[in-house]
Amino acid sequence: MKIFSLLIIRLFLFLTACGSTGRGVITGDMQPSEYLKILKGKRVAVVANQASVAGERHAVDELLEHGVNIILIFAPEHGFRDLADAGQKITDGKDPLTGLPVVSLYGKTVKPSSGQMKGIDAVVYDIQDVGARFYTYISTMHYVMESCAENNVMFVVLDRPNPNGFYVDGNIPDMAHRSFVCMHPVPVVHGMTTGEYAGMINGEGWLEGGKKCDLRVVKCKNYSHNTHYELPVKPSPNLPNQTAVWLYPSLCFFEGTVISCGRGTDFPFQAFGHPLLPDRGFSFTPQSVPGAANPPLLGQKCYGTDLRDAIKDGTVPRPNLNPEWLIQAYRDFPDKDNFFNSYFDVLAGGPELREQIIRGLSAGEIRASWRDGLEKFSRIRKKYLLYD
Repeated sequence: MKIFSLLIIRLFLFLTACGSTGRGVITGDMQPSEYLKILKGKRVAVVANQASVAGERHAVDELLEHGVNIILIFAPEHGFRDLADAGQKITDGKDPLTGLPVVSLYGKTVKPSSGQMKGIDAVVYDIQDVGARFYTYISTMHYVMESCAENNVMFVVLDRPNPNGFYVDGNIPDMAHRSFVCMHPVPVVHGMTTGEYAGMINGEGWLEGGKKCDLRVVKCKNYSHNTHYELPVKPSPNLPNQTAVWLYPSLCFFEGTVISCGRGTDFPFQAFGHPLLPDRGFSFTPQSVPGAANPPLLGQKCYGTDLRDAIKDGTVPRPNLNPEWLIQAYRDFPDKDNFFNSYFDVLAGGPELREQIIRGLSAGEIRASWRDGLEKFSRIRKKYLLYD
């Protein structure tokens, strides 16, 4: 069985390397003939950020060029055209290039008010996601959909590929621990584009009161869930390259521990370490840098694991999470009572994963505990897939 599993992994890596590169993918915002059918004559708000690019231009500029009547921009975490630090509150303002008002959905409020939706016929959502449950853009999407449902406003997704859309893995959270980084009963890696995910939010009745919004999706062309899609623009400050994007679903759990995952270096989410971990020949020292002004363990020399060559050595892409890094760090850390912080259960959607690690369960035993939940979710997911 072990040999068979290794053969399956090698076959996956071979197909990934030899298969579609994603270079021919046409995102929803690059199809004016499709979105103009929906948006022509409508007053439009756009949910976008710095990664909302249509070819060589920002999607907002592209939509305006094609005559879309944009009257408002909603900004998620990290802002609209500029990149703010993770968790930094975004304030309202004005886009200096277009003069359009920008309303923050990551500050005083996370959901557009009825007053802000007044006079809007459609909201366009065009944000590059990375397919992880705790990536906050899908939470912003949920609240915008909810406001659209309550105010009879159409919700339009200009779809984009999911760079982690080739697999589904992780625990299903306990919704008693619902939060902005754990909004829905989905695994850590859900394997869906934002268009597909919006369909699931709508179809499963996850909006408040079971409401449904008028959802339209402009699908990507030349994309399937086997497409090896590399992002043309970094989706957030600390995911600077494809290595980080593929490692992120596994390494993000370190944000709920005392371990640094490389924020404040040139390789965030491509390493992890701490001053108290064993020195095995690799170290880094977090500094104040753009996108990580005050990173964990600032100025402290951290010993740990270097994953910058994860693509070259075949560590990623693989169709599964890797809890072994988290388990090993916990085993190596001398002060186990202070390894986890209060944010870990928030990220994990409950205490179970933390308790499993403390009890000494292996990565295989932890993954086995996810199996039933993943099978149930996969049946739900299948109803909303728009791509092969």
